[in-house]
Amino acid sequence: MILSILSLSTRYAGCLRSAIKMQRSISTVIKGPFNFVENARCEPVDKFNDVDNLEPSSGKVLHKFGSSGANEVNRAVEAAKNAYEEWSKLTAGERGVFLKKAANIIESNVEAIAKMEVQDSGKPIWEARIDVQSVADTLNYFASVVPEAMKGTYSPQPGGSYALVQREPVGVCVGVGAWNYPIQTCVWKTAPALACGNTFVYKPSPLTPVTAVVLGEALAAAGVPSGVYGVVQGEGETGHLLCSHPDVAKVSFTGSVPTGSKIMTDAAASIKKVTMELGGKSPLIIFEDADIANAVRGAMLANFLSQGQVCNNGTRVFVHKSIKEKFTAALVEACKKLRVGDPMLDDTTVGATVCRQQFDKVLGFIERAKKEGGKILCGGEQVTLPGDLSGGCYLQPCIVDCPSDSMELVREEVFGAVLALLEFSTEEEVVRRANDTRYGLSAGLFTRDLSRAHRVMSRLQAGACFINTYNVMPVGVPFGGYKMSGFGRENGVEAVASYTQLKSVYVETGDVDAAPLCD
Repeated sequence: MILSILSLSTRYAGCLRSAIKMQRSISTVIKGPFNFVENARCEPVDKFNDVDNLEPSSGKVLHKFGSSGANEVNRAVEAAKNAYEEWSKLTAGERGVFLKKAANIIESNVEAIAKMEVQDSGKPIWEARIDVQSVADTLNYFASVVPEAMKGTYSPQPGGSYALVQREPVGVCVGVGAWNYPIQTCVWKTAPALACGNTFVYKPSPLTPVTAVVLGEALAAAGVPSGVYGVVQGEGETGHLLCSHPDVAKVSFTGSVPTGSKIMTDAAASIKKVTMELGGKSPLIIFEDADIANAVRGAMLANFLSQGQVCNNGTRVFVHKSIKEKFTAALVEACKKLRVGDPMLDDTTVGATVCRQQFDKVLGFIERAKKEGGKILCGGEQVTLPGDLSGGCYLQPCIVDCPSDSMELVREEVFGAVLALLEFSTEEEVVRRANDTRYGLSAGLFTRDLSRAHRVMSRLQAGACFINTYNVMPVGVPFGGYKMSGFGRENGVEAVASYTQLKSVYVETGDVDAAPLCD
């Protein structure tokens, strides 16, 4: 241990000494305060108002938190700005050591963090465990790949001169996250940003404020210096203050198109780098030669994870007319077997919708679909659970046979457990209909013909695509959309470009040739 410390840079050894001094456990139950500045939970120094955070499974208030005002935003950004010089001077490999330590801490507390995620988001515990494990995986991935991805290039020039192209961090970055995958969305932004040498301030959704702070505690316990990562809670005005802050160099947002447009406007005033991961209305195509059992499983994955609250869900399911009857019967049977219940129970497959407002929005889509001629094949009703869970918003997953692509349910993002079932006849037809949307986040298809699969996939206008599966997103594969689903990519080495900038350096090894200026 002593020899290894001596072999490291003085900067890194200093951070390591801080890590040894700061060894501590992370929170394993939900508790406030929920802002996190300079490696400590804290109340905002000023706020616009207090926000009730409700437990989706029961509808009860879990806690209250303040929606941070301008002084609190300035404090968090200032802390990140002050920490930037020390953190950015470490090598990518040195920063990676701390991220790996944080990953170990997360991995040692998967069950406790997953339970907090369930209380905060309403998703089933088995899903939350997968999400939390993916946080550790993401930290480990970027700790490992960024040292190589940050390497520059050497370009020989005439006469022995040469040019260097260096990749450098951009500075203070801001992330604004979504409520459907609270801690996963957070780490998809935080891990590459920190690994590349940036500092980071994150604003979670006001519906799910809890676990972003737990990630901060894990980073602090791993020895990441004070100010490198911060959390500021709040609603829209807090987000505006962060995204328009003059000391912020980069903004990454996950959420709706209207909010994304506002954030782009905020960032444009000072020409900040921006990544947008927005909504979707993705197609899933089931060809006549598909394996029916696998296609049904794919449609279930594409629609009913996290109560259907997934931006890249394949909610427009196009089925070839020759197999529609057989496929539909199998799909309805599988859907009816889904168990709506207490999200803390291992055998629950569908948990609670995140809030009453979202629940009512989903029910509204279903009712209007009926009026437009949609046929409810199963589900679509509110499920009332007994006892303490009677105040939660539970929906029986719904399949709607849709007679027309012009229906609102087919055109608009529902963000709920509602599958729109459609029929098609030819490959050319279904490609045209699949692309007839302003969105372009994901697309999927099922067929035994891989030639057809690649031919069709090359024509689908979407950024994250699936053949004979759906909703599989390894951290090493970039994720993002086309068209109004956003731009830029999260995950994979491609994310490094979002959190770095290039510097070209020309080195002259001979005399300066200034002719004809200096004859």
